[in-house]
Amino acid sequence: MLAQGLWFDGIESNAAISLNRPVLLFLCKKRNTVVFTFPPSLHSHSSDEKKGREYKMNKKTLFLVEVAVLGALAYLLDLVSAFICKAIWPEGGSVSLAMIPIFLMAYRWGLKGGLLTGFILGTLQVVTGFSVFYHPVQGIVDYFVAFTVIGLAGIFAKQIKTSIENGNIGKWTTYTVLGVFLGSLLRFLAHFYTGIVFFGSYAPKGQPVALYSLIYNGTYMSINFVLSSVLVVMILFIAPRLVQIKK
Repeated sequence: MLAQGLWFDGIESNAAISLNRPVLLFLCKKRNTVVFTFPPSLHSHSSDEKKGREYKMNKKTLFLVEVAVLGALAYLLDLVSAFICKAIWPEGGSVSLAMIPIFLMAYRWGLKGGLLTGFILGTLQVVTGFSVFYHPVQGIVDYFVAFTVIGLAGIFAKQIKTSIENGNIGKWTTYTVLGVFLGSLLRFLAHFYTGIVFFGSYAPKGQPVALYSLIYNGTYMSINFVLSSVLVVMILFIAPRLVQIKK
Protein backbone atom coordinates (compact mmCIF):
# COMPACT_ATOMS: atom_id res chain seq x y z
CA MET A 1 0.00 0.00 0.00
CA LEU A 2 1.10 3.60 -0.64
CA ALA A 3 1.62 5.64 2.46
CA GLN A 4 0.78 9.05 0.99
CA GLY A 5 -0.11 10.61 -2.35
CA LEU A 6 0.43 14.23 -3.40
CA TRP A 7 -0.97 15.83 -6.53
CA PHE A 8 0.79 18.60 -8.41
CA ASP A 9 -1.20 20.04 -11.30
CA GLY A 10 0.37 21.77 -14.26
CA ILE A 11 3.91 20.38 -13.85
CA GLU A 12 5.74 20.22 -17.15
CA SER A 13 7.66 17.14 -18.18
CA ASN A 14 11.00 18.95 -17.97
CA ALA A 15 10.39 20.29 -14.45
CA ALA A 16 13.14 19.53 -11.99
CA ILE A 17 12.08 18.49 -8.49
CA SER A 18 14.49 17.82 -5.63
CA LEU A 19 13.31 15.34 -3.00
CA ASN A 20 15.07 13.99 0.06
CA ARG A 21 13.65 10.50 -0.26
CA PRO A 22 12.56 8.15 -3.06
CA VAL A 23 9.21 8.74 -4.72
CA LEU A 24 7.07 6.96 -7.24
CA LEU A 25 5.82 9.01 -10.21
CA PHE A 26 2.68 8.20 -12.17
CA LEU A 27 1.34 10.15 -15.16
CA CYS A 28 -2.40 10.53 -15.20
CA LYS A 29 -3.43 11.31 -18.80
CA LYS A 30 -7.06 12.14 -18.11
CA ARG A 31 -6.27 14.77 -15.51
CA ASN A 32 -3.03 15.84 -17.10
CA THR A 33 -1.34 15.58 -13.74
CA VAL A 34 1.61 13.85 -12.19
CA VAL A 35 1.18 11.84 -9.03
CA PHE A 36 4.00 11.84 -6.54
CA THR A 37 3.64 8.98 -4.07
CA PHE A 38 5.89 8.62 -1.06
CA PRO A 39 6.58 5.05 -0.01
CA PRO A 40 6.74 4.21 3.72
CA SER A 41 9.90 5.42 5.36
CA LEU A 42 12.62 2.92 6.05
CA HIS A 43 13.28 4.64 9.35
CA SER A 44 10.55 2.68 11.13
CA HIS A 45 12.09 -0.59 10.00
CA SER A 46 15.55 0.33 11.23
CA SER A 47 14.04 1.43 14.53
CA ASP A 48 12.29 -1.91 14.92
CA GLU A 49 15.50 -3.75 14.14
CA LYS A 50 17.36 -1.70 16.75
CA LYS A 51 14.71 -2.45 19.35
CA GLY A 52 14.91 -6.12 18.43
CA ARG A 53 18.67 -6.18 18.95
CA GLU A 54 18.35 -4.38 22.27
CA TYR A 55 15.69 -6.86 23.39
CA LYS A 56 17.93 -9.80 22.51
CA MET A 57 20.85 -8.25 24.42
CA ASN A 58 18.67 -7.53 27.46
CA LYS A 59 17.23 -11.03 27.33
CA LYS A 60 20.70 -12.58 27.18
CA THR A 61 21.86 -10.46 30.11
CA LEU A 62 18.78 -11.42 32.10
CA PHE A 63 19.40 -15.08 31.36
CA LEU A 64 23.02 -14.97 32.53
CA VAL A 65 22.13 -13.07 35.70
CA GLU A 66 19.33 -15.49 36.59
CA VAL A 67 21.52 -18.53 35.93
CA ALA A 68 24.23 -17.14 38.24
CA VAL A 69 21.79 -16.18 41.02
CA LEU A 70 19.73 -19.39 40.91
CA GLY A 71 22.87 -21.51 40.65
CA ALA A 72 24.29 -19.84 43.76
CA LEU A 73 20.96 -20.23 45.57
CA ALA A 74 20.90 -23.94 44.73
CA TYR A 75 24.43 -24.28 46.15
CA LEU A 76 23.51 -22.54 49.41
CA LEU A 77 20.42 -24.72 49.84
CA ASP A 78 22.47 -27.85 49.25
CA LEU A 79 25.19 -26.67 51.61
CA VAL A 80 22.77 -26.19 54.49
CA SER A 81 21.08 -29.53 53.86
CA ALA A 82 24.40 -31.38 53.66
CA PHE A 83 25.39 -30.31 57.18
CA ILE A 84 22.05 -31.45 58.54
CA CYS A 85 22.01 -34.82 56.74
CA LYS A 86 25.71 -35.70 56.97
CA ALA A 87 25.16 -38.14 59.81
CA ILE A 88 22.59 -40.09 57.77
CA TRP A 89 24.46 -40.15 54.44
CA PRO A 90 28.18 -39.88 55.34
CA GLU A 91 29.37 -40.77 51.80
CA GLY A 92 27.44 -37.90 50.26
CA GLY A 93 23.88 -37.13 49.29
CA SER A 94 21.17 -35.41 51.28
CA VAL A 95 17.54 -34.40 51.41
CA SER A 96 17.83 -30.97 49.87
CA LEU A 97 15.92 -28.15 48.22
CA ALA A 98 18.83 -27.54 45.83
CA MET A 99 17.04 -29.00 42.81
CA ILE A 100 14.14 -26.53 43.03
CA PRO A 101 16.04 -23.54 41.54
CA ILE A 102 17.23 -25.81 38.73
CA PHE A 103 13.69 -26.93 37.92
CA LEU A 104 12.42 -23.35 37.96
CA MET A 105 15.14 -22.27 35.54
CA ALA A 106 14.44 -25.30 33.35
CA TYR A 107 10.75 -24.42 33.13
CA ARG A 108 11.46 -20.72 32.63
CA TRP A 109 14.27 -20.88 30.04
CA GLY A 110 14.03 -24.43 28.77
CA LEU A 111 16.93 -26.85 28.46
CA LYS A 112 19.65 -24.21 28.36
CA GLY A 113 18.49 -22.65 31.63
CA GLY A 114 18.15 -25.94 33.48
CA LEU A 115 21.37 -27.54 32.23
CA LEU A 116 23.52 -24.47 32.86
CA THR A 117 22.10 -23.85 36.34
CA GLY A 118 22.70 -27.48 37.28
CA PHE A 119 26.23 -27.32 35.92
CA ILE A 120 26.93 -24.21 37.98
CA LEU A 121 25.69 -25.98 41.12
CA GLY A 122 28.05 -28.88 40.52
CA THR A 123 30.93 -26.54 39.69
CA LEU A 124 30.45 -24.50 42.86
CA GLN A 125 30.50 -27.66 44.96
CA VAL A 126 33.81 -28.69 43.40
CA VAL A 127 35.43 -25.23 43.47
CA THR A 128 34.51 -24.56 47.11
CA GLY A 129 35.79 -27.96 48.27
CA PHE A 130 32.32 -29.12 49.21
CA SER A 131 32.60 -32.17 46.95
CA VAL A 132 33.92 -35.63 47.84
CA PHE A 133 36.39 -36.94 45.25
CA TYR A 134 37.58 -40.54 45.47
CA HIS A 135 38.34 -40.77 41.76
CA PRO A 136 38.28 -38.25 38.87
CA VAL A 137 35.54 -40.15 37.04
CA GLN A 138 33.49 -40.45 40.23
CA GLY A 139 33.83 -36.73 40.87
CA ILE A 140 32.81 -35.79 37.36
CA VAL A 141 29.76 -38.07 37.39
CA ASP A 142 28.66 -37.27 40.95
CA TYR A 143 28.86 -33.49 40.56
CA PHE A 144 29.09 -32.22 37.00
CA VAL A 145 26.94 -34.89 35.35
CA ALA A 146 24.48 -35.61 38.16
CA PHE A 147 23.46 -31.99 38.71
CA THR A 148 23.57 -30.96 35.07
CA VAL A 149 21.15 -33.67 33.90
CA ILE A 150 18.51 -32.35 36.33
CA GLY A 151 18.07 -29.52 33.83
CA LEU A 152 16.73 -31.94 31.21
CA ALA A 153 13.40 -31.32 32.90
CA GLY A 154 13.35 -28.31 30.59
CA ILE A 155 12.01 -30.46 27.76
CA PHE A 156 8.58 -29.88 29.33
CA ALA A 157 8.99 -26.09 29.54
CA LYS A 158 6.87 -25.30 26.49
CA GLN A 159 4.00 -27.54 27.59
CA ILE A 160 4.03 -26.06 31.08
CA LYS A 161 3.99 -22.46 29.82
CA THR A 162 1.20 -23.17 27.34
CA SER A 163 -0.90 -24.94 29.95
CA ILE A 164 -0.44 -22.11 32.44
CA GLU A 165 -1.45 -19.54 29.82
CA ASN A 166 -4.56 -21.59 29.04
CA GLY A 167 -5.41 -21.96 32.72
CA ASN A 168 -5.20 -25.77 32.58
CA ILE A 169 -4.03 -26.54 36.12
CA GLY A 170 -4.17 -30.30 35.76
CA LYS A 171 -2.06 -30.31 32.62
CA TRP A 172 0.74 -28.02 33.79
CA THR A 173 0.85 -29.81 37.15
CA THR A 174 1.29 -33.14 35.37
CA TYR A 175 4.08 -31.83 33.14
CA THR A 176 5.76 -30.18 36.13
CA VAL A 177 5.84 -33.43 38.10
CA LEU A 178 7.02 -35.35 35.03
CA GLY A 179 9.91 -32.92 34.64
CA VAL A 180 10.84 -33.25 38.30
CA PHE A 181 10.67 -37.03 38.00
CA LEU A 182 12.90 -37.05 34.91
CA GLY A 183 15.51 -34.78 36.49
CA SER A 184 15.47 -36.72 39.77
CA LEU A 185 15.71 -40.08 37.99
CA LEU A 186 18.67 -39.03 35.87
CA ARG A 187 20.48 -37.65 38.90
CA PHE A 188 19.76 -40.85 40.79
CA LEU A 189 21.17 -42.98 37.97
CA ALA A 190 24.42 -40.99 38.06
CA HIS A 191 24.79 -41.51 41.82
CA PHE A 192 23.67 -45.13 41.53
CA TYR A 193 26.45 -45.80 39.03
CA THR A 194 29.20 -44.27 41.17
CA GLY A 195 27.81 -46.07 44.21
CA ILE A 196 28.34 -49.41 42.51
CA VAL A 197 31.72 -48.66 40.93
CA PHE A 198 33.42 -46.50 43.57
CA PHE A 199 31.59 -47.02 46.88
CA GLY A 200 31.06 -50.77 46.86
CA SER A 201 33.45 -51.20 49.77
CA TYR A 202 30.95 -49.44 52.05
CA ALA A 203 28.30 -52.08 51.45
CA PRO A 204 27.50 -54.28 54.48
CA LYS A 205 29.07 -57.71 54.35
CA GLY A 206 27.02 -60.07 52.25
CA GLN A 207 24.89 -57.32 50.67
CA PRO A 208 25.13 -56.94 46.87
CA VAL A 209 26.81 -53.70 45.88
CA ALA A 210 23.99 -52.76 43.51
CA LEU A 211 21.42 -53.21 46.27
CA TYR A 212 23.50 -51.11 48.63
CA SER A 213 23.76 -48.28 46.08
CA LEU A 214 20.05 -48.55 45.31
CA ILE A 215 19.05 -48.25 48.97
CA TYR A 216 21.63 -45.60 49.82
CA ASN A 217 20.97 -43.27 46.88
CA GLY A 218 17.34 -44.21 46.36
CA THR A 219 16.39 -43.20 49.91
CA TYR A 220 17.33 -39.54 49.74
CA MET A 221 16.55 -39.16 46.02
CA SER A 222 12.98 -40.46 46.43
CA ILE A 223 12.45 -37.93 49.23
CA ASN A 224 14.00 -35.20 47.10
CA PHE A 225 11.65 -36.08 44.24
CA VAL A 226 8.53 -35.85 46.38
CA LEU A 227 9.70 -32.69 48.13
CA SER A 228 10.69 -30.96 44.89
CA SER A 229 7.46 -31.95 43.14
CA VAL A 230 5.27 -30.54 45.90
CA LEU A 231 7.22 -27.30 46.33
CA VAL A 232 7.68 -26.55 42.62
CA VAL A 233 3.97 -27.08 41.96
CA MET A 234 3.12 -24.84 44.93
CA ILE A 235 5.49 -22.13 43.72
CA LEU A 236 4.07 -22.15 40.20
CA PHE A 237 0.52 -22.18 41.53
CA ILE A 238 1.23 -19.09 43.66
CA ALA A 239 3.45 -17.29 41.14
CA PRO A 240 3.02 -18.72 37.62
CA ARG A 241 4.74 -15.63 36.19
CA LEU A 242 8.05 -17.11 37.36
CA VAL A 243 8.16 -19.27 34.25
CA GLN A 244 7.04 -16.49 31.93
CA ILE A 245 9.57 -14.19 30.25
CA LYS A 246 8.42 -10.67 29.43
CA LYS A 247 8.48 -9.90 25.71
